[in-house]
Amino acid sequence: MKSFLRRRPSPALVISLIALFCSLGGVSYGLARDSVGTRQIKNDQVRSADLRDNQVRSVDVRNNTLRTFDIRNNEVRGFDIRNSTVTGRDVALNTLTGADVRESDLAQVPSAVQADRAATAATAATVGGMSVRKFVAKQPPGSAAVEAFRGDAFALEAGCDAIGNPILRVDGIAGAPAPNLTAAGNGDAATIFATDPALVAGDDVSLLGANVEGAGTATVSTTGGAVTTISYGAESSSAFTGEAVCSVRGTVVSG
Repeated sequence: MKSFLRRRPSPALVISLIALFCSLGGVSYGLARDSVGTRQIKNDQVRSADLRDNQVRSVDVRNNTLRTFDIRNNEVRGFDIRNSTVTGRDVALNTLTGADVRESDLAQVPSAVQADRAATAATAATVGGMSVRKFVAKQPPGSAAVEAFRGDAFALEAGCDAIGNPILRVDGIAGAPAPNLTAAGNGDAATIFATDPALVAGDDVSLLGANVEGAGTATVSTTGGAVTTISYGAESSSAFTGEAVCSVRGTVVSG
């Protein structure tokens, strides 16, 4: 008995024991890194729960192999896409709308520049450096002449006398350089022509003369070359149906 215990186990015995332990404990396989390929994975068996968050990288997927039905609808989100990688060819034609675009980031196109200039011109009532404005006055009989429009060196005054005839006159402005005035018009009584080489406050040059009503043109110019053209019309009461008023109106172009 003592001699049996003193004997060392033979190699064959050791191998047999190892084989026995392996068979009793089941079979396991050691997988080397990067050794699992597509052939080792059964089709349609990898699920979302089998993937650790943020562990699948672009190098793990063969180029041009993922298809649209490999991705669940509405699952790809903004942070799943690398910044500045989506280009125009990735977007279907004519699918982006105004709601998809931040307008404040858009550069101004050349046609919009022209449109802005046109809008500015319309707002400022200027065309080619000339300003275009209007004047309108409707007053009942017995209304004293009051200022209806003021230019750079003159004022237009409109009124309606006691018997319902219109009043329209040009006066100078105190303290302003005295401009030259030339006026011509037609009315019921006669053609008028009036001039004033130095229009100052208190001159009150009538644009109707002895006429009851009429229309015409007056030009005011300065020695510096500024020119203002006044186109006007004046009618007695009742100038509008159902309105017992004198009417004076027109446009002023200056520059």
